[in-house]
Amino acid sequence: MVLTKKGRLLLVLSLAVALMVSCRTATAPQSLDRILERPDRPKIALVLGGGAARGFAHVGVIRALEQGRVPIDMVVGTSVGSLIGAIYASDLNSFELEWTAFALEKEHLLDYGLMTALTGMGTVKGDKLENFVRAKVPVENIEDLKLPYAAVATDLNRGTRVVLRKGSIAKAVRASSAIPGVFQPVEYQDRLLVDGGVVDNIPISVAREMGADIVIAVDIGESVTNFNITNIFDVILQSVYIMFKENVAFGKRDADVLITPALENVGMFDFTRKKQVMQAGIDAARKVMPEIVSAVEGWTRGKGNKK
Repeated sequence: MVLTKKGRLLLVLSLAVALMVSCRTATAPQSLDRILERPDRPKIALVLGGGAARGFAHVGVIRALEQGRVPIDMVVGTSVGSLIGAIYASDLNSFELEWTAFALEKEHLLDYGLMTALTGMGTVKGDKLENFVRAKVPVENIEDLKLPYAAVATDLNRGTRVVLRKGSIAKAVRASSAIPGVFQPVEYQDRLLVDGGVVDNIPISVAREMGADIVIAVDIGESVTNFNITNIFDVILQSVYIMFKENVAFGKRDADVLITPALENVGMFDFTRKKQVMQAGIDAARKVMPEIVSAVEGWTRGKGNKK
């Protein structure tokens, strides 16, 4: 369907009205407002886990937190979490993030190639993903983002976690998102890097190392059930995500607040259910608002007890 100029204007206006209405229904409790207005308030980190197309839920989470006036002081991401986190950290605007997400399709990120598969170490090069980040993030380096930010990758040779906090944003996201067996590994900063989910799919400890007092983490890989496995690509992807789920089983308990959107039966490369997945993120974030209030109030009481 092709919209006329008038139709596009009406669509934008209706979305703006809906956004304003939803903002009124998602306000923060007065007690939280008072605490967060203080200069000595806690630093709050948002940690976004990996999960390919399920990452659209991160967009919904960010929207709900923004509507609830929960400040985000730093962002840490693995894989798709690093992508969504970088776009948000560059602009701090959940509405623009939504528009970007709705326009995003697989072909914007995945550059398959037969020769890549035969002569390389993955079926997808990753150039498209890197170029997408360059197009959507107006600054070149991580140091120039509006929020402190880290992307987590894995050193393929050494089997160690690599935290990328300086240098090219596009390269960092590409490395953090290089799913083994699917994307080519990325040579960057004298290392051969693959998806950070191999060692730390929800990098809560990185946020603590960056000085976070309260960590809100988003787990989009809780459910890995998939009965639509029909080819070698599906086998590799499913195996990888089972591994990712297992490596966060204990670590995610260290979050002050854990958000787990309901994403059962959403495929890792299913770009057809964006609205549903974003809404799952919104619903899950709103559900834990009392936990966020409790965490902030608890931190404040603890800080007072130390004086």
